[in-house]
Parts: sequence; C-alpha cells; structure tokens
Amino acid sequence: MSAFPAHPDEITSDWWGTVLGRVPKRWRWEKIGTGQVGDSVRFTLDFTDGQGPATLAGKFAAADPNSRSTAGMLGLYAKEVHFYRDLAAQLPIRTPATLFSEMASDGTHFFLLFEDLGPARGGNQIAGCTIADARAVIAQAALLHAPSWHNPAMLDLPWLQPDPAAAVQVRALYPKAQAIFRERYRDQLEPEYMQLCEDLAEIMATSERPPPKTSLVHGDFRLDNMLFDIRGGAEPVAVLDWQTLAIGTGLTDVGYFLGCGIGNSLRRAHERELLALYCAEMTANGVPLGLDAIWDDYVLGALHGVSTAVFSSAFVVRTPRGDTNFLSMARGACALCLDHGSIAMMKREQ
Repeated sequence: MSAFPAHPDEITSDWWGTVLGRVPKRWRWEKIGTGQVGDSVRFTLDFTDGQGPATLAGKFAAADPNSRSTAGMLGLYAKEVHFYRDLAAQLPIRTPATLFSEMASDGTHFFLLFEDLGPARGGNQIAGCTIADARAVIAQAALLHAPSWHNPAMLDLPWLQPDPAAAVQVRALYPKAQAIFRERYRDQLEPEYMQLCEDLAEIMATSERPPPKTSLVHGDFRLDNMLFDIRGGAEPVAVLDWQTLAIGTGLTDVGYFLGCGIGNSLRRAHERELLALYCAEMTANGVPLGLDAIWDDYVLGALHGVSTAVFSSAFVVRTPRGDTNFLSMARGACALCLDHGSIAMMKREQ
C-alpha cells in the first residue's frame, strides 16, 4: 500500500477517520464518468448516527498503464492536484470542494476526494448540448480567465510553468500520433477534415512558438468535463478535470469548446452570440474585451481541439466510446477551423 490510497480498495477505516474525523460503519464505491486519463468513483458511506456526508467523489490515476504513463510524462496528475491545492479557492469558477489531495513523487499516482455534486446531469460530448448549457459554460469560462488575466500571482506559480522537455517530447511524438490517427480513422473522418489534421501535424512537429502568457487555460474545456444542474438544479454548472491546466490565452478554451463541444449546427447558429456573451462576462469581471480583440485568438484556439483529438487518441487507452468521442471532437474543431481559416492564420503567426 502506498503512503496514500492509490485505489478505492486501499482505503481503511483509520484513513476515513483521519480525513473525515469520524469512521463510517461501512462504505462502498462504484465507477462514475467516462474519463480515459483518470478513474473517478462515487463513495457511499454509512455512519452509525446517520449523520455526515452520504456520498463523496474520488479521482485516481487511470488503471490503464498507457494512459497513466502519458499522464506522468505530461505532468497531468500533478497539475490537477496543484490546481485544487493552490488555485481553486482563489477562482470563482465552480469546482468541487476538496477534502483530500495527494500524489506520488513521480507523478504517476494521485488521489483527490471531493464533495459529491450530484444529483447532476453529466455533459455528453457526443450528444452535444443546448444553447442554455453553452451559455452557462461560457459564463464559467470568464470566471476562470478574468481573475487570472495578466495576474502574476497566478501565472508565475512554479508548477504551472511550461516544461520545455515535455514540449520537445510532444513535438517528437506528434507525427506518430497523426499516423495512428490517420490509420485508425481515415475511413470515418471526412477527407477535408483529415487533410486539415495532416496540415496541422506538419506545423506541430516543428513549431516552437511559445504560448502567450495572458491567463489560465483549462485545456480540455468540453462537455465531458462539465456537470450541469448540480445538486439537483441548485446551481447551473461545475467544471471538472483540471489535468491540462496551462498558461496561455483564455480564447483557447473558448475556441476549443465551441469547436469540439457543442456541434456544428449549434455553433454556427449561435457563434457570434456566445462570443459576445464571453466578452460581456469578461468585461463585467474587470477585463474589457470586444469581438474584434478576441477573434484571432478564438480562431487559433480551435486548433487546440484538433491537436487534442489527434494526440490523445493515440496515447490513451482505446475504447469504443473514445473513438466516437475523438471523431466528434475532430469533426467539430476541423469544421470551425475550415470556416474561419485557422491553418492559414497559424502560418501567418509563425
């Protein structure tokens, strides 16, 4: 057994007593969510007096060694633990309260114990969402980006700084990822979308352009990482899965969400409205922005959806839902990029 429970079956009565200050007479756990880089569970606890938290949520390293290795290489688990320890309380974006957080020194195992936000409606990347859901998510994006906008107290945190060695590894591995993606999905993904993926792969393999240092970026800002109508509808949405937190520009999250997240029909019908809402929410939170000021960063941000679909599909455990999910991400992101000329813009920016 490790210094902390690295799997639900490693939890003991003594551990519950230390963390909660009381020991349940019995407990059980069940898997929840569809994550491929981390495994989430719900604990149900029974106390003798009937008082105390009936349910809690936990998150552990992925059981799959390939996913766990990728997460360790990219520092994903360490980022999530640090986010909940160092930043969550400073940001008004809705995230679950944390009761316990620990990780292994090599970054390959961790355990986070949260409040249970249920009953709630899990976001579904494949099914898409309503315009009301999209508006709620965009409002939350501003609550992440505005407080961190050019804020050195957040952006200069040592653990958040880009790792040059990891960036070199990603560039070296990207052609392999694109080759796997091509082989796996060439008969399913539209040819024009696959060509855009090929064009991006050429750029990604050689690009050394550092990201801007404007704000925090969630990095995987899509429906599978959202819970809606949390606590039985008491609150509209919460944002989960902070393993890809980074420094950049918040418009990366917006371009990623509108591309990967909401489906082409909804995005095309409401794109300008949602961007205007983002600007209004940022302005209300002290960062005046207009559509002209954010447009280029938004268009470039959509490419993050393409690269994430390609890279993640190659280096995490493969599942049928994962295949459908990555294709959904690629289709939406590629469509946005083709609509607005993201590849041409990226080449001009280099």
